Amino acid sequence: MGVTEIELREATHDDYEAVAAFTENTWPDRDGGDYIPYVYHDWIEGDGNRTVVAAAGDDIAGIVQAVMLSEWEAWGQGMRVNPDFRGRGVATDMTHDLFDWARGQGATVFRNMVFSWNVAGLGQSRAVGYDPTTEFRWAHPDPDPDATPAMAVTADADAAWRYWSGSDARAHLRGLALDVAESWALSELTRDDLHRTAADGDLFVVQGGGTRGFSFALREYERENEDSEKRTWVEYGVGAWADADAARSLFAAIARDAGRRGADRTRVLIPETPRCVSDAAYCRVPVADEPDFVLGADLTAAD
Repeated sequence: MGVTEIELREATHDDYEAVAAFTENTWPDRDGGDYIPYVYHDWIEGDGNRTVVAAAGDDIAGIVQAVMLSEWEAWGQGMRVNPDFRGRGVATDMTHDLFDWARGQGATVFRNMVFSWNVAGLGQSRAVGYDPTTEFRWAHPDPDPDATPAMAVTADADAAWRYWSGSDARAHLRGLALDVAESWALSELTRDDLHRTAADGDLFVVQGGGTRGFSFALREYERENEDSEKRTWVEYGVGAWADADAARSLFAAIARDAGRRGADRTRVLIPETPRCVSDAAYCRVPVADEPDFVLGADLTAAD
């Protein structure tokens, strides 16, 4: 019997069972299952994205999605290859398909995020044209409606932008923060983004002899814990601060905001630097065990 030909096409609702079968236990040695079976049907709805499957007859050999985050930024997510089809160039073909699609949408850069422990995913991303961009870690201040920042906290979007523009955090993150619309995606933070969050009451700017840091709330969502109990999370787009004292007030402002929302957990994107991670630890704020890596491909480069 010959080798089944693999073709790339848009994903459909009818592909769900085949996709779920090989993605539901993507990382059996890690806590929690893969998110793709939970978001699959939402993924293939709407505009501004392309969800591709590699089909081999009645089997699905792989899946990946591209999303336009701005007029010039594209994001790739959910790259999964069926173990039965590994070694046949499925990931490479799907990635190049999405690069071509994104160029057609006007994108000049295509980024993705890979867990730092996912060595295979990192190697595959480098092999198909991604280069390292930045790394970040999650901080998890405990919600507390009674938390009291030692410094003043305002909603001055222009002050936040001025601070961000010259900050070490912006330089390390290459200007990226969590995307306003797409979860688990990073895009370039803009002045307009900060003004929108300020208008919604979601911007927290630490002031004390000048601007000392800022953060902003992005979204609330529910996740199940290890006991299958639903918990409300609040996500904050980035945390940037001048020193440990400013960090302490910023985390207090975040804790107070999350507590007033009735959240059970938080997560705040912070730069993966010795200063930022140790400042969070010094402030007794839990941080994730491992960082996440962001990689990017220059779509203006010749193939």
